[in-house]
Amino acid sequence: MTLRRVAWFVVACLILVAVTVVSVAVGSAPLPLGTVWSALTAPDGSIDHNTILQLRLPRTVLGLLVGAALGVGGALMQALTRNPLADPGLLGVNAGAALAVAAGVAFFGVTQIGQYLPLSLAGAVLGAILVAAIAARAPGGATGLRLTLVGVAVTAVFNGIAMGLSLLSPLYFDRMRFWGVGSIADRPEGTVAAVAPLIVVGLVLSLLSGRALNTLALGEEMAVAMGTRVAATRLTGVLGLVLMCGAATAAAGPIAFIGLMIPHAVRLAAGVDQRWVMAFAVVLGPALLLTADILGRLVIWPDELSVGVMTPLLGAPVLIWLVRRVGTDR
Repeated sequence: MTLRRVAWFVVACLILVAVTVVSVAVGSAPLPLGTVWSALTAPDGSIDHNTILQLRLPRTVLGLLVGAALGVGGALMQALTRNPLADPGLLGVNAGAALAVAAGVAFFGVTQIGQYLPLSLAGAVLGAILVAAIAARAPGGATGLRLTLVGVAVTAVFNGIAMGLSLLSPLYFDRMRFWGVGSIADRPEGTVAAVAPLIVVGLVLSLLSGRALNTLALGEEMAVAMGTRVAATRLTGVLGLVLMCGAATAAAGPIAFIGLMIPHAVRLAAGVDQRWVMAFAVVLGPALLLTADILGRLVIWPDELSVGVMTPLLGAPVLIWLVRRVGTDR
C-alpha cells in the first residue's frame, strides 16, 4: 500500500510541475519554453522576460500557495469536524474576510486591493476565533459538530451583513466585485511575500497534526484512550486552518470547491491516513487551482475569466464523478 501511495505521489508531483510550467508560459501572449527558461536564468529586461518575471511568475507562485492552503485546509476541516462536506469556509474564514473588506470599503473608503489584504486577513482570523469561541462555550466543548453548526450560522450572518452593505452602497459592490469573485491575477506587489510565511506555518502545523487526526477519526473517547490530547489537536488544527486559509482568502478572495473536492479526490490514492491525505493535498490543491487559472486564460482568449469562476465549473463535474464512483465502489 505504501509503495502504491509513493508511486501516485510521484505522479501527482509531476502533474504539478507540468501545470506550473504551463502557467508561466501561457497567457494572452503565449511564450515558448525557451523564452521562459532564459527569463528565469538570464533575464535581459525585454518585454517577454518582464512579463514572465513580474506578472506570470508571481501569479503562479501565489497560485501554488493558495492552492496548497485551500487543499490542505479542506482536508483538515473535514478531519476536525468528521464531516465530509466541510470546507474552510464553514469556519467563518471566507465570510469574516468578506465582511471586513465590505466594512472597510463602506465606512473607511478603502479602494485599493493592497488595502484589502490586511482587512481580509484580520476578518478571517476574527471570524474563525468567533466560531471557535462560541462552539467552545457549549457543554462538552468545541466538538466537530458544534464547530460545523456554529460556522454555518456565523457565515450566514456575516454574508447577510456584507450583502446588506452592498445593497446600501452600490459603489462598494462595484469596488469589491473583482476581489469577491476570487482571482490570483493582478495582485499588488508584495502579496506573495506577505502571505507566504502565514501559509507555510499553517501548512507545517497541519501536517504535524496528521497522526493525531487519525486517532480522532476513531472518535473522541477512543482518541483519548490512545493518548491523544483532543483539545490541543483541535486548537492546533484550527490555528493552522486560520493561518492558511485566512492568508489565502486575503490574497485571492474566496475561491470555492478546492477545499471541498481535493480531499475526496486524493483519498482515492492516499486512503484514509490523514498524513498522506494532506501530503497529496499540498500537491494536487495547487495543481487544480493552476489548471483552472490556465483554462480561464484560454476560454475567452485574449481576455480571461477569474479562477474563482473557473473552479466551480471545473470542480463540480469532477466532484459529481467522485461521488458516483464512491457510490458504485460501495
